[in-house]
Amino acid sequence: MQTDPRGPRLAAALTSIVLAVVLRTGNCPLLVAQTLAFALGAFGGLRLAPHVRLFQVLVLPRLAPPSETEDERLLRFDQGVLMVFAAVGTLGYCADVTWLGLLTVSAALTTAFVNAAFGYCVGCELYPLVRRAQGRLTAGA
Repeated sequence: MQTDPRGPRLAAALTSIVLAVVLRTGNCPLLVAQTLAFALGAFGGLRLAPHVRLFQVLVLPRLAPPSETEDERLLRFDQGVLMVFAAVGTLGYCADVTWLGLLTVSAALTTAFVNAAFGYCVGCELYPLVRRAQGRLTAGA
């Protein structure tokens, strides 16, 4: 399925703000909420991702059709990668292993910010590599 890349890019901007707040405050419940938002996007599709839904409902009706689209599978994979980082960060903050929370949330923030600011989706770039590795593993089995 193809999707308008402007939605995930806005989602990345909103995510960057949330993750920056988490880094500044160490707010575990806020990070739990962001982790759940990533999980919805990864497992339920972008139509369930809260930040993308905001784009679809509030912004998209006011825009011209996109000049290009992206494969949703890449973006869902990206959400999954971010979910893992946020989940580990949640464990770090909630278990008072602050360095782990700082490290993983910083990595997630960097990834989200690069997507928001430059349109470079790290998870989207990793997706073909993971798929190729899966193919090699299953071919060798």
